[in-house]
Amino acid sequence: MKIIAIGRNYAAHAKELGNEIPAEPIIFHKPQSAILKNKMPFVIPAFDDRIEYEVELILKICRNGKNIKIEDAQNYYKSIGLGIDFTARDVQQKCKENGWPWEIAKSFDGSAPISPFYPLSEFDDIHNLPFSLKKNGETVQTGNSNQMIFSFERLISYISIYFTLNIGDIIFTGTPTGVGQVKEGDFLEAFIANQSMLTCMVKLPNEPKDKSIYQKREPA
Repeated sequence: MKIIAIGRNYAAHAKELGNEIPAEPIIFHKPQSAILKNKMPFVIPAFDDRIEYEVELILKICRNGKNIKIEDAQNYYKSIGLGIDFTARDVQQKCKENGWPWEIAKSFDGSAPISPFYPLSEFDDIHNLPFSLKKNGETVQTGNSNQMIFSFERLISYISIYFTLNIGDIIFTGTPTGVGQVKEGDFLEAFIANQSMLTCMVKLPNEPKDKSIYQKREPA
């Protein structure tokens, strides 16, 4: 099982971070160790204090496929859920400034809380699907699948050009505007329409770690 994630798939989010709107999907990966099941706490890592939430609709692949046509892509997923793409923003910025890949800022352990998946039949229209994130009871992100630059089907087709999609693979489809920082004690709750799908409490590590080991990397 692999996790494939999409960056900058909502125009407003790309703009809020000062990025250009992409002409093609931006792909990165998260390892299986990034998965955090629903209701499990998220522990802020020692290597970055500025961790930001990004709520996203997620798909689970139900068929193996390669070079999938857009018109056939709807047959490759039957369920949908919500995930949070936690991002170590300072680490990401340092990587960008030095021209390094920034996947480590997205792919660390526990960086991908995911909800249970629900059949598409439970939703009226998955291409007009509202979702949101609350932090401590206050709505901080709202989005709709109709705002995506690249549709679910376009993403599946594009990804399958480069990677064979396998049963059980998960696709994070991008986040809307409104990303922000989490701190110890924050409580996150994600919704599709009015249905609560995912909850997560933010914690600090039990034992402080020496951050200096994360600050010794020099440009190659």
